[in-house]
Amino acid sequence: MRNVTLILDDGSRFSGKSFGYEKPVAGEVVFNTAMTGYPESLTDPSYAGQLMTLTYPLIGNYGVPPFTIEPNGLATFMESEKIHAEAIIVSDYSYEYSHWNAVESLGDWLKREKVPGITGIDTRELTKVLREHGVMMGKIVFENEELRMKNEEFPSYSDINYVDQVSCKEIIHYFPSGTSSHSAANSSFFIPHSSLKKVVLVDCGVKTNIIRCLLKRNVEVIRVPWDYDYNGLEFDGLFISNGPGDPDTCDAAVQNIRKAMANEKLPIFGICMGNQLLSKAGGAKIYKLKYGHRSHNQPVRMVGTERCFITSQNHGYAVDNNTLSADWEPLFINMNDGSNEGIKHKRNPWFSAQFHPEAASGPTDTEFLFDEFVKLL
Repeated sequence: MRNVTLILDDGSRFSGKSFGYEKPVAGEVVFNTAMTGYPESLTDPSYAGQLMTLTYPLIGNYGVPPFTIEPNGLATFMESEKIHAEAIIVSDYSYEYSHWNAVESLGDWLKREKVPGITGIDTRELTKVLREHGVMMGKIVFENEELRMKNEEFPSYSDINYVDQVSCKEIIHYFPSGTSSHSAANSSFFIPHSSLKKVVLVDCGVKTNIIRCLLKRNVEVIRVPWDYDYNGLEFDGLFISNGPGDPDTCDAAVQNIRKAMANEKLPIFGICMGNQLLSKAGGAKIYKLKYGHRSHNQPVRMVGTERCFITSQNHGYAVDNNTLSADWEPLFINMNDGSNEGIKHKRNPWFSAQFHPEAASGPTDTEFLFDEFVKLL
């Protein structure tokens, strides 16, 4: 195992050992407090451009499930077709693993997908630094390579349109029967007639379990690229997915959502970045959180009720409640810091959640939101 150093933007240094692929990388350093779920988190497209620190000390002890693909093209046990995080940072990597569904170690998987992994890092101290300072850029440097990396500047996370990197490039039509079809994303595309309800899904970096949650409610899902203008199509509902990076880089998606809002009866549901893009389409502003919410145990309250839910979250930006227009109101509020966790329109069937009702991984307490959306179709 080679010696490796994590260097933060403020000059802080953390030394450890490599257990993944050996290449220098840079990205936004964030922390996740979930105890389980590293296969799902690593393959979540929302982690693109980020060095993911896991605060739970022992990682890798249950290995990695098989990378099998279902007939409709969705990964069975992962949230996308590959690892999207730039690297994973842990305190104590377990070289031995045991799980009924494991086929390889975390380290072997990282090497196969050419993603660095660091162990032996004091992740409690690193998390304290990030909590005090806020998330910041960092780079992973291997021994004997520090001089070469020394003068390389840190990239700016907010300047890169990561959504454009992870979104699909063609239109994918998923059917509840378990099949799918692919079409070029051009103006000649049309949705074939059928008796089932149809949902256009704007892919900003969608997790596979979101698509599954819709399909198992017997609707067809038409997955389109993030900047595709779907307003000429005939469909019953609009879904806006999660995704990585700064929502301010996705103006094309916001403009298309605004066009869709001309139909005040069209049901619209957004998750994570979908909450932020829907809010922007409604005129609200977004701000960057100091260190974000990335965990399985974030409590949210449904506004106007005493109903609280434990949710899975992964976001670094939030909607400014004070900038919501008179037609909109908060739907959920975070019980830890009071930040926005969802919005709804006061008259039209438009709502969103900043957290992840589809979980994968994490608690499924709020999966009923998919039922609420499908009822509106």
